[in-house]
Amino acid sequence: MRVIGLDPGLRATGWGVIEAGSGQLRHVADGVLLTDAGRSLPERLVQIADGIGALIRAFAPAEAAVEETFVNRNPVSTLKLGQARGIALLVPAQAGIPVTEYLPNLVKKTVVGTGHAAKEQVQMMVRTLLPGAVLASADAADALAVAICHAHHRATRARLAGVPS
Repeated sequence: MRVIGLDPGLRATGWGVIEAGSGQLRHVADGVLLTDAGRSLPERLVQIADGIGALIRAFAPAEAAVEETFVNRNPVSTLKLGQARGIALLVPAQAGIPVTEYLPNLVKKTVVGTGHAAKEQVQMMVRTLLPGAVLASADAADALAVAICHAHHRATRARLAGVPS
């Protein structure tokens, strides 16, 4: 099963695509969608939507996983991040792809073993779990971590339900 993981941001949206099945994970691709800071908010949201749409067409994921918003101290930044996150949820859903959301701490706990892992620890474990993956950036590593988290939790839910993953 192919999964796209998304780490939404208004400036940079990380993405990562993996294949998961039979207890194995395989890196397919990863990268970052960058928006033009000189454009208006609606134009930047269109850039994100167009980029995610192109990724879905190129990689044909069966499912999508999106990191939930991490609330920060700046309410304006949080609102803008929420809008980018809305696009990351909407575009796969419009394409008929099931979307699941994961809290950052759950992603870290699943991939690293602790919910308060540093970015460097996440990157190291992503490289370990996906041998040969050359990570485009920290945002791409985070997106791959979200995809890995989804693959693990999906497989667990399937086993509990008695359904093959």
